[in-house]
Amino acid sequence: MLGRLAAGGVLLSAVLISAPAQAATATRIHDVQGAAHLSPLRGTAVSVPGIVTATASNGFYLQDPQPDRDPRTSEAILVYTGSAPTAAVGDAVTVTGTVTEFRPGGADGTANLTTTELTSPTVTVTSSGNRLPVATVLRPPTSVIENDSTGDVEQSGTFDPATDGIDYYESLESMRVQVVNAVAVGPTNSFNELPVVTTGAGPRSARGGIVLRPGDANPERIILDDGLGFVPPMVDVSAKASGPVTGVVSYGFGNVKIVLTAAATFTGTLTPETTRADTGTELSVGTFNVENLDPGDPPAKFARLASIIVNNLRAPDVLALEEVQDDNGATDDGTVAAGQTYAKLIAAITAAGGPSYEFRQIDPVDDQDGGEPGGNIRVGFLFAPSRGVSFAGAPAGDSTTAVAVNAGGHLTLNPGRIAPANDAWADSRKPLAGEFVYRGRSVVVIANHFASKGGDQPLFGRFQPPATPSATKRAAQAKLVNDFVRQLGPQALVAVVGDLNDFEFSTTVKTVAGTQLVDLPATLPVSQRYTYVFDGNSQVLDHILLSRGAARSYSYDIVHVNAEYTDQASDHDPQLVRLRVR
Repeated sequence: MLGRLAAGGVLLSAVLISAPAQAATATRIHDVQGAAHLSPLRGTAVSVPGIVTATASNGFYLQDPQPDRDPRTSEAILVYTGSAPTAAVGDAVTVTGTVTEFRPGGADGTANLTTTELTSPTVTVTSSGNRLPVATVLRPPTSVIENDSTGDVEQSGTFDPATDGIDYYESLESMRVQVVNAVAVGPTNSFNELPVVTTGAGPRSARGGIVLRPGDANPERIILDDGLGFVPPMVDVSAKASGPVTGVVSYGFGNVKIVLTAAATFTGTLTPETTRADTGTELSVGTFNVENLDPGDPPAKFARLASIIVNNLRAPDVLALEEVQDDNGATDDGTVAAGQTYAKLIAAITAAGGPSYEFRQIDPVDDQDGGEPGGNIRVGFLFAPSRGVSFAGAPAGDSTTAVAVNAGGHLTLNPGRIAPANDAWADSRKPLAGEFVYRGRSVVVIANHFASKGGDQPLFGRFQPPATPSATKRAAQAKLVNDFVRQLGPQALVAVVGDLNDFEFSTTVKTVAGTQLVDLPATLPVSQRYTYVFDGNSQVLDHILLSRGAARSYSYDIVHVNAEYTDQASDHDPQLVRLRVR
C-alpha cells in the first residue's frame, strides 16, 4: 500500500524490507503479492509483466491484465522509480526489480502496514495505448476490521479478505478499483481526504454519515485521496457522487486510501441544525469545544462561534467551553490569563443579539494542561444573569487547590478544580466545578476536557486489535470526577459536561456515570449518537451526564453545525440540555 507517493511527490521516511540483489525470476504480480500482508518473495529479484495504470512523480502502478482465480491475491504492484517514470499510462511493460516491503513513517511508523513494491527497476515497454484492466468494484466487509489476529497481522498466518476489512484491502493493494454510489460520510479535510461509503454500509446516521458502534469501526469506510493529479472535491456529509469513482488502493498515515485516477464530482448540501427555543421555564446548559480559541484568531471565527451560540444553540443560560486559550494563544511566554479571549467572545455574542454573558474560569499553571504548546487551553463557563442565573457565593479557587463539598452540599470554592494535583491530570485539563443558582435551587455544572486519544494505534494498523494506551488515563480521570459527584449526594442537581474524548460505550464514560449519572448521548437512537466525525466515523466524544435528580425532567439536543462540514467554526458539535428545575 502506498507510502512513498505522497501528495506533491514527497518522499516519506520509511523502513525497507529487502535483501541483496540476485538474478531475476520471471513470475506474475499475484505470485509476488501472495495471500498475505507481506510478499512471499520479498528480497527476491523478479521480472513481471503488466499494464501501467497510473503514474506519479516517483513511480507508477502496474497491474496484470491476466488475473489468477484467487481473490486473495492482488494483481497490481507499485513500481518505485525514485524520479519521474518514463512509462506512461496504458503502456504494457516488463519490470525487473527487487521485491521490497515499504513501511511509511520510519521509526514513527512502526504501527503502519507495508506496501509491496518493486525497487531499483528496469522497465521495458513492449507496447503502448493498451486498454486498462477493468476496475474492481469495491464491496468491503461491513463490521470487522480484523478478528483473526492478536498482535502483528503481518505475522498472524491467517488472511481472510472475505470477512476482515484489513485483509480485504490488502488483497486489492495497488489495484484499480471503483466506488459505485459513493456517499460522503465525512467532510473533505485539509489533507484532501474524503471518506465515503457505498451501498450496504451501516449503521447510518440520521444525516447521512456512518456511526461508530462497539465492535464495529466500519471497515466499509473508503477514504478518497489525492496524489496522482486528481483532488477530491470539498464536500460535506451526505453529498453523493455523480458517477462511479475510480482510483488505486493505497495506504498512508494508518489508513487505507483510494488515490483518485480520475476527477470525481459530488453534489448535495446539508442544512445546519438549530435547537428549539426555550420556554422560559427551563435552565438550559450547553457545552461547546471552541477549538483553540484565542484573541489572535480572525474576527470571522469569533463571529461564527457567536452566531452558533446565539442562533443555533439559542444562547444557553449556562455554557461550558473547552479549548479556550490564553490571551496570546500559542506564544509560549508565560502568559496564562484568558480574560481577553473571553471578552472578545462575549462581545461577539452580544453583537450577534445574544445576552451579556459573564464568565468564570481558573487560569492553569503555565504549560501544565496539555494542548497546543504555549496555548494553555482550559475549560470555563459563560452564564447569563439576565436569565435569572447567578453564581453561588463561595470564593473562587485557584489552579492548585482542590474544590470540596461542605456539610451543606455546596462547593467550598466556586469555581473550583477537581483534584488538580492528582497524577491523572498531568499534561491534561483539570475539571472545573461551578455552582449556579436558578429559581432558588443550586445546580452544579462540571466542565471537562479529558485526555485525547493521541498515541493510540490506528484502526487499520499493523497491530490488531489496536492498543489504546490513552484510555488508561481517561479511566483514572473518570473515576476522580465520579468520586466528586458522589460527594455532592444523591439529591444534588448535577450536570457533568464537556469533551470526554471517548465514546458512549467506553469504560471512560461508564466510569464517569457510575450509578449516579445518566449519559444523555447514550439515550438517543443510534442514528443520532455523534458529536464528532473522524475519518468518516460519526462518534460521540462530547457528553452531558445528569444526576438522577436532574434527569427526572429534561430535554436534550446535539446540534449538528460543525463536524459534518468542510467549513467549520470548530471540529466538534455543541449540545445542550434543558432542565425543568423545581
